[in-house]
Amino acid sequence: MRCYANQLSGSLAKGLAPFYLVFGEEPFQQGECVLAIRNTAKQQGFDEVIKFSLLPGFDWQELSAQYNSMSLFSARTLIEFDFNEQKVPTQGVSVLKSLAEQVNPDVIVIFKGLSAGQDIQRTAWFKAIEAKGLFVPCYALTGRHLERWFDDECKRLKLTISPQAKRALLVATEGNLLATHQELEKLSLLFGKSSVDEQQILSGLLNQSKFDIFDLNTGLLSGNSKQIIKVLNKLASDNVEPASILWTLQNQARTLLGVKSLWQAGTALPEAFKKYNVWKNQQALTQRALDRLTIEQIKQLLSLMADFDSAYKEARITAPYQALAHIALAFATPLIIPLPISQSEHL
Repeated sequence: MRCYANQLSGSLAKGLAPFYLVFGEEPFQQGECVLAIRNTAKQQGFDEVIKFSLLPGFDWQELSAQYNSMSLFSARTLIEFDFNEQKVPTQGVSVLKSLAEQVNPDVIVIFKGLSAGQDIQRTAWFKAIEAKGLFVPCYALTGRHLERWFDDECKRLKLTISPQAKRALLVATEGNLLATHQELEKLSLLFGKSSVDEQQILSGLLNQSKFDIFDLNTGLLSGNSKQIIKVLNKLASDNVEPASILWTLQNQARTLLGVKSLWQAGTALPEAFKKYNVWKNQQALTQRALDRLTIEQIKQLLSLMADFDSAYKEARITAPYQALAHIALAFATPLIIPLPISQSEHL
């Protein structure tokens, strides 16, 4: 069964499903959905949380054993399984199908990963899990969907914001829900129930260093290494969350891959830009990046980001800003040295 992110709270109020498939390229929504499921499960006695991340050599029998075993610490268990952009091998398919065939009422499993396209949704394991659980796709929000989410956040925070101010903030954050959410929370603390106008928004943005993160886009697309390092140094000095920086890099790489794939397949570039929501003021720079980077190079960028994401989540990376600089510079020129994940933190 499918349930969109904005419908999840209503579904959880009716009861928990044995399985949740939370897939999507929008990390803030995905994180919020996982948190909502986790909190609801905790309220209903699922106190123990076990986390798995799919990496090469993963022991699928460990997942099966944890799902079918009685917990020593809690009567009920929540398992979070991150696919980590990996394909499910034959052994994994068998294990996942077996979980769906013998549902354990004392265990809930949250499966999470990047966008589940039709190729994944048609697989035997996905169909088996979805038939017994809930598929929660977390799409990137644009247009009226983004505005509806924005309005819901303002309502939740009891924040009154003018249409012009709303537009200014959405333009500044370019669809990054995490940055938008953080800015709305700050406005709520500053202004309470008072109305917020465009001038207050713009003044806040000019003084808000975290929005330097969006200056990365110009450097990434133009291949300007000096600008990339300058912006990343500023972000590092301001302790901007590495996950937010990674979101910007991932979003840009996925857009380039999607547009380039369509373009090479014969789709007119303006149509490809429209499909991937490339703003008019970014189209010239985006074309420069498309001319400079091959599809294989863009895929390599995404692979580097997946490596970083895994290492960061597992606390194996001691120099996140240095590693992010390595990835960002690969937008400008191919790098043959490996991703630094254990060196001292310098840019």
